[in-house]
Amino acid sequence: MKHEGITEGVIKIFYKVYNVLGYWFLEKVYERAMVIEFDRAGLKYINRFPVRVFYEGEVVGDYVADFVVEGEIIVEVKVNLGVCDSDERQLLNYLRCTDKEVGLLLNFGKKAEVKRKVYDNELKKKY
Repeated sequence: MKHEGITEGVIKIFYKVYNVLGYWFLEKVYERAMVIEFDRAGLKYINRFPVRVFYEGEVVGDYVADFVVEGEIIVEVKVNLGVCDSDERQLLNYLRCTDKEVGLLLNFGKKAEVKRKVYDNELKKKY
């Protein structure tokens, strides 16, 4: 799997934060706790990573991904009843608009959920 070691490290951190805080805080609370754990684990990250959408060379949208970890993995933090299609599409679009190929969707809902998405850069060249 692409970036398996980084992915496993982020998932372990997710479960640690989930087990300590439980569910239904605001996303920002979980993001801050993830920052603490990324620092403790020595992982490099960018919080609030800008994602730009281009159409024929013109910027038509600006978004912000929650994290990019080790320059490779986009991480999106959610607090929902469950992961829904729109959350997964959001993550795929972030991958599509960047040079990142692996994304994690981490849901701090009543049930902890992790979704891993991969979008190979070779496929992106078609768009």
